[in-house]
Amino acid sequence: MRKFATAVVAAGLFFGGMGVAVADSWHTLADPLTTGGAHFEKVKYRWEPAGVRHGGFRFKGALRDGDHNDGHNIYLEVRAHSYGWQRFKGIQKRTVNLEDAVHDGATRYTNSADMRVCRDRGALRPNNCSPIRAFTR
Repeated sequence: MRKFATAVVAAGLFFGGMGVAVADSWHTLADPLTTGGAHFEKVKYRWEPAGVRHGGFRFKGALRDGDHNDGHNIYLEVRAHSYGWQRFKGIQKRTVNLEDAVHDGATRYTNSADMRVCRDRGALRPNNCSPIRAFTR
């Protein structure tokens, strides 16, 4: 009976550890974020544990300028918990590989994040951005 109880506890710890590992692994976004002239492709994301990097939302992908002849720059905006947007700039006529994290400093871990890709069209014309993609833990 004692060996059986030990085996059950060991199995529970093993499968519980597997669940934590799956929760902290990278997830792939099926379709890229896109708008006229700007694309964020090969998007992967994950939620950091509460004690690691402030429990933030980590992402990576390729920010690509889709229209080399328009003369406009591109950028990615990401925010945590509906706070202000953090901007990650791209380069005209190039693809930039990004990997970074956003977090909410007031809580132990971030529960929600939003992301969008935009084309910077200058001061006189409004920027065009993709629809906001929402993520939840």
